[in-house]
Amino acid sequence: MPEESSLRRTPQNVPYQNLPHLINADGQYLFCRYWKPTATPKALIFVSHGAAEHCGRYDELARMLTGLDLLVFAHDHVGHGQSEGERMVVSDFHVFVRDVLQHVDLMQKDHPGLPVFLLGHSMVSRPPGASGSGPHTDGDPPSVPLQVDVYNSDPLICRAGLKVCFGIQLLNAVARVERAVPKVTLPFLLLQGSADRLCDTKGAYLLMESAKSQDKTLKIYEGAYHMLHRELPEVTSSVIHEINMWVSQRTGAVAGARSPP
Repeated sequence: MPEESSLRRTPQNVPYQNLPHLINADGQYLFCRYWKPTATPKALIFVSHGAAEHCGRYDELARMLTGLDLLVFAHDHVGHGQSEGERMVVSDFHVFVRDVLQHVDLMQKDHPGLPVFLLGHSMVSRPPGASGSGPHTDGDPPSVPLQVDVYNSDPLICRAGLKVCFGIQLLNAVARVERAVPKVTLPFLLLQGSADRLCDTKGAYLLMESAKSQDKTLKIYEGAYHMLHRELPEVTSSVIHEINMWVSQRTGAVAGARSPP
């Protein structure tokens, strides 16, 4: 009898047995990606993509992070990219968090003792037990013309629009996050564009003011939009530098990242 992974296929009709994947608590297959450094990793970083997109859009950033001797891993959330699930539908945003925790637990078993960081974009909630969070801050296409073309031609981007059920769960998740902000104690880095039309900068200031973290940093990029890692070159290079320095200072990695292969 064939393994189930040989029968299950991605929404793009590729057998999961040919792809790195995990099976979540609901029995859904999630497509995974891994970027491994050439040296022994000093820390683990999970990259959480934003609404309507997929983790493959973080390949360039992930390869930069491997230059810091960091093992980067990610998966397409349920209903996104190459993972199973109705497009942009989730019963509760906790499903996203639960799946992230499952993936983190699996990686920690293979790499015991390594600190864990979360790098999130837009719809992110830090998993408990993580060593730190670097949300460098989706839905809103990038502002650079070349990146707009890349975004518009990406077949894995969901263009069905925001469904009411997804929007309701998003609002519920935002309310839970707002209530939880005063309980945040772990280190975090917040990077945001002042012209971001999806995430109000007031939220970033609120987190800075309310979180009990002793180690917290906020940087606002004047005139920049939502997708900072796909902005004008000077913005993107600064974002890369900020993440590089922030993570380096908390892992002992050398601040000057090697160029990606």
